[in-house]
Amino acid sequence: MTPLTSSVLFAVPFPVIDPVFFRLGPLQFRWYGLMYVLGLLSAYVLIKRRAAARHIPLSPVHLSDLILYAALGVFLGGRLGYTLFYNSAYYLQHPVKILAVWEGGMSFHGGLIGTCLALCLFCYKKGFPVYPIADLAAQAVPIGLGLGRLGNFINGELYGRPTDVEWCMVFPRGGEACRHPSQLYEMALEGVVLFTVLWAIARTPRPPGTVFWSFVAGYGIVRSVVELFREPDAHLGFVLGPLTMGQLLSIPMILLGLVMLMVTCRTSLPAAKHVRTPP
Repeated sequence: MTPLTSSVLFAVPFPVIDPVFFRLGPLQFRWYGLMYVLGLLSAYVLIKRRAAARHIPLSPVHLSDLILYAALGVFLGGRLGYTLFYNSAYYLQHPVKILAVWEGGMSFHGGLIGTCLALCLFCYKKGFPVYPIADLAAQAVPIGLGLGRLGNFINGELYGRPTDVEWCMVFPRGGEACRHPSQLYEMALEGVVLFTVLWAIARTPRPPGTVFWSFVAGYGIVRSVVELFREPDAHLGFVLGPLTMGQLLSIPMILLGLVMLMVTCRTSLPAAKHVRTPP
């Protein structure tokens, strides 16, 4: 009996939860979809409070429009990103399947690109500067990420690699191997840790864009770390040496985020030098 096989005997039981929490005739309401709704509601409340604290004139109508733009960016970008980054060959052969969102398949990196484009469009149409709005939105994203990973855990998907750690779990879709509950790692890092870091950064006055680019670099770092424990997509495996697709997409985020943080800080220094201290 191998160590990984024997670890099954001591695995933490996977809490099998029905992915559907409510049924109404033919309609099914799923936990994963509920997590998206809760994430958007949390974003609404948090952005409203932070905008008031920073004296950003976001009216209730503006805020509702902002959440709508962001939601469309998340869903459209996430779906198109998945078809492009993770299974382009299949969707090129079956383009109609791109619309089959109920079959699963969303990419965070695609969702981020879609949301950024949507927020830029919102700012252009409503006359807001981009960075202050992006900073507000970035603080709310980790809440949605954490909830989304909890939804992945409930669905028993995106599980981790085989391991013999004491807290390993046997996932219904993962065969007999005992695996890392990597969804919970992601919930902790992408949700709790990243939210805490961004909240601490935002507590003191910073140059516009600092929180946003901190999020970009921070997410790239935590995602790259979690990918060390997460099972690569079966149809992709390792795409470049030991790197998974998630890491390959996250490394540019780290580099771009760090570079833009340096640029943001440097461009703010000349302005700060010209501020005259009152006698």
